[in-house]
Amino acid sequence: MARARPLKIGITCYPSVGGSGIMASELGEELAARGHDVHFISYERPFRVPQDRPRLTFHPVVINDYGLFKYPDYTLPLSVKMAEVSRSVGLDVLHVHYAVPHATAAILARDMLPLGKKPKVVTTLHGTDTTLLGRDPGYGPAIAHALACSDAVTTVSEYLRRETLEVMSVTRPIEVIYNFFEPRAPTRSRAAVRRELGLGARAMLLHVSNLRAPKRIDLLLEVAARIRPKDAFKLVVLAGASWAPFEKEVRRLGLTDRVIVRERVTDIEDYLQAADLGLFTSEMESFCVSILEAMNFACPSVAPAVGGIPEVTVSGKTGELVPFGEVDTMARAVEALIKNPAERRKLGAAAKARARKFFSADAIVPLYEALYRRVCAQ
Repeated sequence: MARARPLKIGITCYPSVGGSGIMASELGEELAARGHDVHFISYERPFRVPQDRPRLTFHPVVINDYGLFKYPDYTLPLSVKMAEVSRSVGLDVLHVHYAVPHATAAILARDMLPLGKKPKVVTTLHGTDTTLLGRDPGYGPAIAHALACSDAVTTVSEYLRRETLEVMSVTRPIEVIYNFFEPRAPTRSRAAVRRELGLGARAMLLHVSNLRAPKRIDLLLEVAARIRPKDAFKLVVLAGASWAPFEKEVRRLGLTDRVIVRERVTDIEDYLQAADLGLFTSEMESFCVSILEAMNFACPSVAPAVGGIPEVTVSGKTGELVPFGEVDTMARAVEALIKNPAERRKLGAAAKARARKFFSADAIVPLYEALYRRVCAQ
């Protein structure tokens, strides 16, 4: 049986630190490693996309700040670049992550091209692009139109699929394809990282996020302030944005000597391998890539049972989930696991096994490949 030909795939995502950009970057790398030609199209190179990888090309979108416009426009330059790349390399698929403005730009780009040059459009929804912006009358109709015109739509959790169907009144099929994480080898040893952080025998609690409002950093710090004994841990925050807005609250809660912040870290595996427990307090998550990242290093998490998180980690088996906002309950759960290393190891081993079985590249990337070939055959 002849092997299917490699595909030419365009990927557009937000290049900043965040779940959708991380997932899109990892997907592009894995597709290139499997022999496909991958073309990233965005205003910046996604921060985890290497520059020297075979079959992986970055096409920058130039945004001109004309005085004619009060605000610079990104959607139209993006659509023009998508069409240009499609025309020049013959893209089979444009896979866009996050509906606004990427799906709309992809539909417009496809409409610019002649028959025989039109790529199929696959739109992956990651969360607030539909659950928040979908409810906004200034965005909702455009998002609904882009979804209706896409050749395929996927979500990263069953929770998000249900929310999209309800919020957007979508009637078309939506396929759930979970996020995945394929860890890179750490550049430093666990012991070296823990020495750098001055942990000693203390437990390392790890929080990784872009610090946006739904992550509820206020609750994260409140939980940390209630953990006893105070000298049993340090909270390490890998921040995808400036930590400055939270420094006053750290001082107010008396956490200055217990919170360590590293901003815009690219070698996250160094810190994941050194962590004992993940800590997350989001009010909503469509999936939570950060929990999955920790699971790959046998690090269980304490997190709220919201959104798609219960699809990622199983309470009592691979981590601990508590009702959202119950900071005392969360602090007690953290305390119990700090005091019980054997239970942490048990949860961590199960977490790693679950991550490798259900959320690895080998489990997920073939689902996207099959989807691409299915829409290309239509």
